[in-house]
Amino acid sequence: MPELPKSVRIREVGPRDGFQNEPETIATEDKVRLIDMLSATGLRRLEVTSFVRPEVIPQLADAEQVLAGIERRDGVSFSVLIPNERGLDRALAVRDRFDEINVFLSASETHNRKNLNSSIEDSLAGLERTLAAAGEAGLRRQGVISVSFGCPYEGEVPPERVFAIAERLAAAGCSEVGFGDTTGMANPRQVREFFAAARERLAGIELTAHFHNTRGQGLANALAALEEGVESFEASFGELGGCPVPPGSTGNVSSEDLVSMLHEMGVETGVDLPRLIEASRAAQKTLGRPLGAHVLRAGPVDWHGAE
Repeated sequence: MPELPKSVRIREVGPRDGFQNEPETIATEDKVRLIDMLSATGLRRLEVTSFVRPEVIPQLADAEQVLAGIERRDGVSFSVLIPNERGLDRALAVRDRFDEINVFLSASETHNRKNLNSSIEDSLAGLERTLAAAGEAGLRRQGVISVSFGCPYEGEVPPERVFAIAERLAAAGCSEVGFGDTTGMANPRQVREFFAAARERLAGIELTAHFHNTRGQGLANALAALEEGVESFEASFGELGGCPVPPGSTGNVSSEDLVSMLHEMGVETGVDLPRLIEASRAAQKTLGRPLGAHVLRAGPVDWHGAE
């Protein structure tokens, strides 16, 4: 078995990627309470909201209020998703409440047009301007490439295309690039080959894996990435989230399932798993429905057995 990293970094994306897919509006105070619970688990990075236009994603219309309400903890970095220059202008009005920005686009023309109503080239040109302005504001910058492992409209996505986009994002100031399996099309062999090539092609860039559990392969893909040396992952507590385009693409890898697997394998995350489960239980109660995380239902592994 390949030697695994001794520790990994996990960015919790549930408060943005998860909440935006919920059909019923979540009260701002509930979002704040859940984010505060997450930031008390030992997670060091949380994506807490997005500055998209409120009419596009009404669930995230309260971005300023959420940022104003959440507790700032030492050692915890908050990030926000920024769609364009207008979104960044809005975010910079509350610059003291967050530390990083994430920008995004798709690796396929069809998905990018359906998701952003733009070509890949036009999206990149706009993001380059946005990233430059964010750099001037002293913000750490991450680029996220959706459908990196396959597109539901176009099928196979050539890794060369994904890497070329990643290089453009890095040249524009991104110190980290996330690769999203947005609709759960990836398989472990593909993931291993992808990240082997990415590490060679994108040396010096932090590579982050973002898997969805749409077809039940999320943790297997995470393991494949881990075995290829990936040390940065995104996940969503409770297995919340998905992608609004196309319909039915739900199921981020659960943060507690990922943390449980890593801890059982001797890979450190710095996360208190019982506290993370408690946050997911609180989200489950708030949303009024069962969530999909396996560890949320089964609990952590108990190697001591019943007393």
